[in-house]
Amino acid sequence: MTMKTGWKIKLTMTVSSFTCLIVDTTPPGASRATIDVSHTQTSGGREFIPGDLVDWGELKLTIGFDPSVDPPINADPEEIELEFRDGEVWTFMGFMTAYTPKAPMDDKMTAEVTIKVASKPEITPAV
Repeated sequence: MTMKTGWKIKLTMTVSSFTCLIVDTTPPGASRATIDVSHTQTSGGREFIPGDLVDWGELKLTIGFDPSVDPPINADPEEIELEFRDGEVWTFMGFMTAYTPKAPMDDKMTAEVTIKVASKPEITPAV
């Protein structure tokens, strides 16, 4: 495995055509619930089983804030592609849940964006 940097990551929202300059990215992860199946006859500690459904998490971005660009915060879920510089692409359905702009007096304007991942990401390896 080769370590890489986050340089040149590109986001494409296929329906809204939202574009942005990405400053920082936290790609989506995955989690699933644990179900406590302990009962009155349990001994030695609680017992758990894994939940059946996976939560594919959120994509978090820090982007360059452009006041003239309308973020698709009201949009329906759409296909989203996250392309890494080596050409690997993660494709999933998702929708924007948060858009928080920041305009400091003596620094670049940015916005924090959160996109809820609504389907299992399909990973297309780099060629």
